[in-house]
Amino acid sequence: MKKLTFPKDEQAHKSIIEWWYFNGHLEDKKGNQYSYMNCLFKADAKKVKLPFIKNIPTKDFYFSHSIISDHKKKKSYPEITYFSLVSRDSFSKPLLFINHTNPIMVNGYINSVIEQKNKTDYYIKNEKFDLKMKSTKNPLLESGNGYVHLLSKGSYYYSLTNLHTKGAIKLGNKEIEVIGKSWMDHQWADVAYNPKDKWTWFSIQLDGDIEIVCFEFDDKGEKTYLATISYKNNRQVSTKDVRITPLGTTWKSKKTEAVYPLSWRIEVPSLQIDLEVKPMAYDQEMIFGTINYWEGPLSVEGKFKNKKIKGKGFLELVGYPIGISNIELYGKEAGERIYNTASYIKEKGKKIIKDSTSNSFRRFKIK
Repeated sequence: MKKLTFPKDEQAHKSIIEWWYFNGHLEDKKGNQYSYMNCLFKADAKKVKLPFIKNIPTKDFYFSHSIISDHKKKKSYPEITYFSLVSRDSFSKPLLFINHTNPIMVNGYINSVIEQKNKTDYYIKNEKFDLKMKSTKNPLLESGNGYVHLLSKGSYYYSLTNLHTKGAIKLGNKEIEVIGKSWMDHQWADVAYNPKDKWTWFSIQLDGDIEIVCFEFDDKGEKTYLATISYKNNRQVSTKDVRITPLGTTWKSKKTEAVYPLSWRIEVPSLQIDLEVKPMAYDQEMIFGTINYWEGPLSVEGKFKNKKIKGKGFLELVGYPIGISNIELYGKEAGERIYNTASYIKEKGKKIIKDSTSNSFRRFKIK
């Protein structure tokens, strides 16, 4: 285990798996609420043991997941990219810079960016959002040193817990200006994918600039608990004295028949923390090949040092079993993607024909 240094460790590492993850809560000028998640993964295709990329003829393999949720309309817009092309100049600058795109350009070329502009400023962009962020606190080092022991495995892990955010999101053809607060995780490890791994993970941003990351990790029935807290003055404390209890609210996926517990009580007795979290959206399932997980926003309230407190957060649930076979799941997902792609091409084709037969023929460009 080595000591983390910044900005060096914000770059890529020679590891089996690594990701740069962002989530956030946003609001437009009318007070409408939105949330988002965006994550770029880097994997060693030969060692990570993901069943659908093991035969890829390259070492470093990139893919991305994102979701935007419109809370007023109760709609979520997930996007799974199975393969991302990373530009040649990515990771070539003194600060973090990643430029990537989805090579399946059915609807035209859109580049995505994760960039650190200076010590505190970050920028992320993809087809659905364009956000500038300013980090107001020191990086949170999980476990106190940025390395988490998980029984049979371990992971380097730090977070930027308080990112003031402004920019725009795009829902359909509508661009919406937003402000809010984001969270960033950067994690890397020399571990392979294990379908039996299971975790329940929370990022929590409380009023008063207090943030908490906590989780329960289930490794073949043996559980690891950890909470790391960042106080307003940047003091950080980690403890395994954590209790995470489901409170009964569940959501069942129509696609996978998986049942996800969405309301929880989080207790850290030694630090006088007792919180209840509830989902702000329900249909937040992400499906990546034969892997399913739930990723969504939370409302938070409870007590911190015996005083009432509120906040917001995010929940990630991985390893919750599905009610159908993997073959059926993969077939459903592939069929849906083919249908959506065909529908898009059909609609664009109509427009191409209409434009090409107009009196003043012009070159058609898919936007």
